Amino acid sequence: MTLNARISERLLAVGLDPEETERVVRGALDEDLRYGPDVTSAATAAPDARAVASVVAREPGVLAGLPVVLAVLDAAGIWPEAVPGSLGSFGALGTFGAEPMRADGDRIEAGTEVLRIRAPLRELLGAERTLLNFLTHLSGIATATRAWADALSGTGCVVRDTRKTTPGLRQLEKYAVRCGGGVNHRMGLGDAALIKDNHVVAAGGITAAIAAVRTAAPGLPLEVECDTLAQVREALDAGARLVLLDNMDLPDLRSAAAMARRYPSARLEASGGLRLEAARAVAQTGVDFVAVGALTHSSPALDLGLDLLD
Repeated sequence: MTLNARISERLLAVGLDPEETERVVRGALDEDLRYGPDVTSAATAAPDARAVASVVAREPGVLAGLPVVLAVLDAAGIWPEAVPGSLGSFGALGTFGAEPMRADGDRIEAGTEVLRIRAPLRELLGAERTLLNFLTHLSGIATATRAWADALSGTGCVVRDTRKTTPGLRQLEKYAVRCGGGVNHRMGLGDAALIKDNHVVAAGGITAAIAAVRTAAPGLPLEVECDTLAQVREALDAGARLVLLDNMDLPDLRSAAAMARRYPSARLEASGGLRLEAARAVAQTGVDFVAVGALTHSSPALDLGLDLLD
Protein backbone atom coordinates (compact mmCIF):
# COMPACT_ATOMS: atom_id res chain seq x y z
CA MET A 1 0.00 0.00 0.00
CA THR A 2 1.02 3.59 -0.51
CA LEU A 3 -0.12 6.81 1.08
CA ASN A 4 -2.78 9.04 -0.44
CA ALA A 5 -1.14 11.18 -3.13
CA ARG A 6 -2.06 14.46 -1.47
CA ILE A 7 -0.60 13.35 1.84
CA SER A 8 2.59 12.31 0.05
CA GLU A 9 2.71 15.76 -1.56
CA ARG A 10 2.33 17.41 1.83
CA LEU A 11 5.14 15.30 3.29
CA LEU A 12 7.42 16.15 0.37
CA ALA A 13 6.60 19.84 0.76
CA VAL A 14 8.09 19.84 4.27
CA GLY A 15 11.10 17.72 3.35
CA LEU A 16 9.86 14.34 4.55
CA ASP A 17 10.24 11.21 2.45
CA PRO A 18 6.77 9.64 2.01
CA GLU A 19 8.06 6.06 1.76
CA GLU A 20 10.15 6.33 4.91
CA THR A 21 7.32 8.07 6.75
CA GLU A 22 4.88 5.36 5.71
CA ARG A 23 7.27 2.65 6.88
CA VAL A 24 7.59 4.23 10.32
CA VAL A 25 3.87 4.91 10.63
CA ARG A 26 2.79 1.43 9.60
CA GLY A 27 5.36 -0.09 11.94
CA ALA A 28 3.93 1.93 14.81
CA LEU A 29 0.36 0.88 14.03
CA ASP A 30 1.45 -2.75 13.70
CA GLU A 31 2.92 -2.66 17.21
CA ASP A 32 -0.56 -2.13 18.64
CA LEU A 33 -2.07 -4.94 16.58
CA ARG A 34 0.71 -7.49 17.06
CA TYR A 35 -1.22 -9.37 19.73
CA GLY A 36 -4.62 -9.21 18.10
CA PRO A 37 -7.31 -6.70 17.12
CA ASP A 38 -8.38 -3.70 19.19
CA VAL A 39 -10.78 -5.54 21.49
CA THR A 40 -11.68 -2.49 23.58
CA SER A 41 -12.80 -0.36 20.65
CA ALA A 42 -14.62 -3.28 19.03
CA ALA A 43 -16.53 -3.93 22.24
CA THR A 44 -17.48 -0.34 23.00
CA ALA A 45 -18.06 1.24 19.57
CA ALA A 46 -20.79 0.16 17.17
CA PRO A 47 -19.51 -1.09 13.79
CA ASP A 48 -21.15 1.76 11.89
CA ALA A 49 -20.44 4.53 14.44
CA ARG A 50 -18.94 7.75 13.13
CA ALA A 51 -17.20 10.42 15.17
CA VAL A 52 -15.72 13.89 15.07
CA ALA A 53 -12.71 14.46 17.29
CA SER A 54 -10.55 17.40 18.21
CA VAL A 55 -6.81 17.32 18.94
CA VAL A 56 -6.09 20.03 21.50
CA ALA A 57 -2.93 21.31 23.19
CA ARG A 58 -2.98 20.98 26.96
CA GLU A 59 0.11 23.14 27.47
CA PRO A 60 1.91 25.84 25.47
CA GLY A 61 4.58 24.87 22.99
CA VAL A 62 5.51 24.61 19.32
CA LEU A 63 3.64 22.30 16.98
CA ALA A 64 5.31 19.65 14.83
CA GLY A 65 4.07 16.47 13.17
CA LEU A 66 0.73 17.25 11.54
CA PRO A 67 1.72 15.72 8.16
CA VAL A 68 2.79 12.58 10.03
CA VAL A 69 -0.60 12.43 11.77
CA LEU A 70 -2.28 12.56 8.37
CA ALA A 71 -0.11 9.63 7.30
CA VAL A 72 -1.19 7.70 10.41
CA LEU A 73 -4.85 8.30 9.63
CA ASP A 74 -4.36 7.21 6.04
CA ALA A 75 -2.49 4.06 7.04
CA ALA A 76 -5.26 3.28 9.54
CA GLY A 77 -7.84 3.39 6.76
CA ILE A 78 -9.40 6.68 7.79
CA TRP A 79 -8.24 8.93 4.97
CA PRO A 80 -10.35 8.41 1.83
CA GLU A 81 -8.84 7.72 -1.55
CA ALA A 82 -10.48 10.81 -2.99
CA VAL A 83 -12.08 13.82 -1.34
CA PRO A 84 -13.64 16.66 -3.32
CA GLY A 85 -12.08 20.01 -2.64
CA SER A 86 -8.91 20.92 -0.78
CA LEU A 87 -6.83 18.63 1.40
CA GLY A 88 -8.53 18.22 4.74
CA SER A 89 -11.96 19.37 3.57
CA PHE A 90 -14.84 17.35 4.99
CA GLY A 91 -17.04 18.39 2.10
CA ALA A 92 -20.83 18.35 2.04
CA LEU A 93 -21.23 14.58 1.90
CA GLY A 94 -19.86 13.73 5.34
CA THR A 95 -16.64 12.29 3.98
CA PHE A 96 -13.90 11.25 6.35
CA GLY A 97 -10.73 13.22 6.76
CA ALA A 98 -8.67 15.54 8.89
CA GLU A 99 -8.63 19.31 8.92
CA PRO A 100 -5.48 20.95 10.32
CA MET A 101 -6.38 24.05 12.31
CA ARG A 102 -2.78 25.18 12.82
CA ALA A 103 0.54 24.63 11.02
CA ASP A 104 3.77 22.97 12.05
CA GLY A 105 6.13 25.52 13.56
CA ASP A 106 3.28 27.53 15.10
CA ARG A 107 3.50 28.57 18.72
CA ILE A 108 0.39 27.27 20.44
CA GLU A 109 -1.20 27.89 23.82
CA ALA A 110 -3.01 25.53 26.14
CA GLY A 111 -6.49 24.98 24.72
CA THR A 112 -5.49 25.52 21.09
CA GLU A 113 -7.24 23.13 18.70
CA VAL A 114 -4.66 21.92 16.19
CA LEU A 115 -6.61 19.28 14.25
CA ARG A 116 -10.22 18.22 13.63
CA ILE A 117 -10.86 14.63 12.52
CA ARG A 118 -13.97 12.96 11.12
CA ALA A 119 -13.68 9.18 10.96
CA PRO A 120 -15.23 5.78 11.69
CA LEU A 121 -15.15 5.57 15.46
CA ARG A 122 -13.46 2.18 15.81
CA GLU A 123 -10.63 3.07 13.45
CA LEU A 124 -10.17 6.44 15.11
CA LEU A 125 -9.91 4.93 18.58
CA GLY A 126 -7.44 2.37 17.29
CA ALA A 127 -5.22 5.06 15.77
CA GLU A 128 -5.51 7.55 18.63
CA ARG A 129 -2.43 6.60 20.63
CA THR A 130 -0.19 6.21 17.57
CA LEU A 131 -1.05 9.62 16.15
CA LEU A 132 -0.63 11.26 19.56
CA ASN A 133 2.70 9.50 20.14
CA PHE A 134 4.10 11.07 16.99
CA LEU A 135 2.52 14.48 17.52
CA THR A 136 3.48 14.87 21.20
CA HIS A 137 7.04 13.61 20.65
CA LEU A 138 7.76 15.78 17.62
CA SER A 139 6.10 18.83 19.16
CA GLY A 140 8.22 18.34 22.27
CA ILE A 141 11.37 18.46 20.15
CA ALA A 142 10.14 21.54 18.30
CA THR A 143 9.28 23.24 21.59
CA ALA A 144 12.74 22.59 23.07
CA THR A 145 14.43 23.75 19.87
CA ARG A 146 12.43 26.96 19.82
CA ALA A 147 13.62 27.74 23.36
CA TRP A 148 17.24 27.49 22.14
CA ALA A 149 16.52 29.49 18.99
CA ASP A 150 14.91 32.22 21.08
CA ALA A 151 17.85 32.28 23.49
CA LEU A 152 20.29 32.68 20.58
CA SER A 153 18.22 35.27 18.72
CA GLY A 154 20.29 38.20 17.50
CA THR A 155 23.69 36.60 18.21
CA GLY A 156 24.27 35.14 14.75
CA CYS A 157 24.69 31.71 16.35
CA VAL A 158 22.37 28.85 15.36
CA VAL A 159 21.32 25.72 17.23
CA ARG A 160 21.94 22.38 15.47
CA ASP A 161 20.94 18.82 16.24
CA THR A 162 23.13 15.69 16.27
CA ARG A 163 22.78 12.02 15.32
CA LYS A 164 21.63 11.24 18.87
CA THR A 165 18.19 10.34 17.58
CA THR A 166 15.70 7.57 18.31
CA PRO A 167 16.55 4.62 16.02
CA GLY A 168 14.19 4.68 13.04
CA LEU A 169 12.88 8.20 13.76
CA ARG A 170 15.81 10.36 12.63
CA GLN A 171 14.03 11.88 9.62
CA LEU A 172 11.02 12.87 11.72
CA GLU A 173 12.99 14.13 14.70
CA LYS A 174 15.26 16.27 12.55
CA TYR A 175 12.16 17.64 10.84
CA ALA A 176 10.84 18.64 14.27
CA VAL A 177 14.11 20.48 14.94
CA ARG A 178 13.53 22.51 11.78
CA CYS A 179 9.98 23.27 12.90
CA GLY A 180 11.43 24.72 16.10
CA GLY A 181 13.83 27.03 14.30
CA GLY A 182 16.97 24.90 14.44
CA VAL A 183 19.07 23.53 11.60
CA ASN A 184 20.13 19.97 10.89
CA HIS A 185 23.60 18.54 11.15
CA ARG A 186 24.35 15.60 8.89
CA MET A 187 21.57 13.06 8.40
CA GLY A 188 23.87 10.05 8.34
CA LEU A 189 27.44 8.94 7.90
CA GLY A 190 27.60 9.55 4.14
CA ASP A 191 26.37 13.11 3.60
CA ALA A 192 29.17 14.75 5.62
CA ALA A 193 32.37 13.71 7.38
CA LEU A 194 32.93 14.30 11.09
CA ILE A 195 36.42 13.41 12.32
CA LYS A 196 36.13 12.50 16.00
CA ASP A 197 38.71 11.45 18.58
CA ASN A 198 38.69 7.77 17.62
CA HIS A 199 39.15 8.65 13.94
CA VAL A 200 42.14 10.79 14.91
CA VAL A 201 43.66 7.84 16.78
CA ALA A 202 42.94 5.51 13.86
CA ALA A 203 44.58 7.85 11.33
CA GLY A 204 47.53 8.84 13.50
CA GLY A 205 46.64 12.48 14.09
CA ILE A 206 44.32 15.30 13.05
CA THR A 207 46.32 16.35 9.99
CA ALA A 208 46.53 12.76 8.76
CA ALA A 209 42.80 12.22 9.36
CA ILE A 210 41.88 15.33 7.40
CA ALA A 211 44.13 14.31 4.51
CA ALA A 212 42.67 10.79 4.48
CA VAL A 213 39.06 12.00 4.38
CA ARG A 214 39.83 14.61 1.72
CA THR A 215 41.41 11.91 -0.45
CA ALA A 216 38.51 9.48 0.04
CA ALA A 217 35.72 12.05 -0.39
CA PRO A 218 37.09 15.32 -1.78
CA GLY A 219 33.75 17.05 -2.24
CA LEU A 220 32.14 16.12 1.07
CA PRO A 221 31.63 18.67 3.88
CA LEU A 222 34.18 17.98 6.61
CA GLU A 223 34.14 18.82 10.32
CA VAL A 224 36.83 18.08 12.91
CA GLU A 225 36.17 17.56 16.61
CA CYS A 226 38.79 19.17 18.86
CA ASP A 227 39.23 18.86 22.62
CA THR A 228 42.07 21.36 23.04
CA LEU A 229 43.19 24.66 21.58
CA ALA A 230 46.29 22.96 20.20
CA GLN A 231 44.06 20.62 18.22
CA VAL A 232 42.02 23.59 16.98
CA ARG A 233 45.16 25.24 15.67
CA GLU A 234 46.29 22.02 13.98
CA ALA A 235 42.88 21.48 12.38
CA LEU A 236 42.72 25.04 11.04
CA ASP A 237 46.28 24.88 9.73
CA ALA A 238 45.42 21.58 8.00
CA GLY A 239 42.55 23.23 6.15
CA ALA A 240 39.52 22.36 8.28
CA ARG A 241 36.83 24.97 7.84
CA LEU A 242 34.34 23.58 10.34
CA VAL A 243 35.65 22.78 13.80
CA LEU A 244 33.64 21.26 16.63
CA LEU A 245 34.82 22.51 20.03
CA ASP A 246 34.08 19.66 22.43
CA ASN A 247 33.42 20.44 26.10
CA MET A 248 35.39 23.70 26.11
CA ASP A 249 34.78 26.40 28.71
CA LEU A 250 33.98 30.00 27.78
CA PRO A 251 37.60 31.27 27.84
CA ASP A 252 38.73 28.46 25.52
CA LEU A 253 35.78 29.07 23.20
CA ARG A 254 36.79 32.73 22.96
CA SER A 255 40.39 31.74 22.26
CA ALA A 256 39.30 29.32 19.54
CA ALA A 257 37.18 32.05 17.96
CA ALA A 258 40.17 34.39 17.94
CA MET A 259 42.25 31.72 16.16
CA ALA A 260 39.52 31.10 13.60
CA ARG A 261 39.34 34.77 12.66
CA ARG A 262 42.63 34.29 10.78
CA TYR A 263 40.76 31.89 8.49
CA PRO A 264 37.84 33.85 6.95
CA SER A 265 35.94 30.75 5.84
CA ALA A 266 36.31 28.86 9.14
CA ARG A 267 33.24 28.15 11.25
CA LEU A 268 33.09 26.91 14.85
CA GLU A 269 30.56 24.73 16.63
CA ALA A 270 30.37 24.40 20.42
CA SER A 271 29.28 21.03 21.76
CA GLY A 272 29.15 18.99 24.93
CA GLY A 273 27.09 19.56 28.06
CA LEU A 274 25.57 22.83 26.89
CA ARG A 275 22.73 24.27 28.96
CA LEU A 276 19.94 26.54 27.79
CA GLU A 277 20.60 29.12 30.50
CA ALA A 278 24.18 29.52 29.20
CA ALA A 279 23.27 29.52 25.49
CA ARG A 280 23.67 33.24 24.98
CA ALA A 281 27.00 33.38 26.79
CA VAL A 282 28.31 30.56 24.59
CA ALA A 283 27.07 32.29 21.44
CA GLN A 284 28.77 35.53 22.46
CA THR A 285 32.17 33.83 22.46
CA GLY A 286 32.04 33.97 18.66
CA VAL A 287 31.00 30.43 17.73
CA ASP A 288 28.67 29.97 14.78
CA PHE A 289 26.73 26.92 15.99
CA VAL A 290 25.81 25.15 19.18
CA ALA A 291 25.21 21.40 18.89
CA VAL A 292 22.56 20.12 21.29
CA GLY A 293 21.98 16.37 21.30
CA ALA A 294 19.33 16.76 24.00
CA LEU A 295 16.94 18.23 21.42
CA THR A 296 16.29 14.75 20.06
CA HIS A 297 17.31 12.41 22.87
CA SER A 298 15.85 14.16 25.93
CA SER A 299 13.06 16.58 25.01
CA PRO A 300 9.86 15.90 26.98
CA ALA A 301 6.72 15.28 24.98
CA LEU A 302 4.33 18.19 24.57
CA ASP A 303 0.95 17.34 26.10
CA LEU A 304 -1.77 17.16 23.44
CA GLY A 305 -4.93 15.11 23.66
CA LEU A 306 -7.69 13.81 21.41
CA ASP A 307 -11.29 14.32 22.55
CA LEU A 308 -14.48 13.12 20.90
CA LEU A 309 -16.97 15.92 20.22
CA ASP A 310 -20.69 15.59 20.78
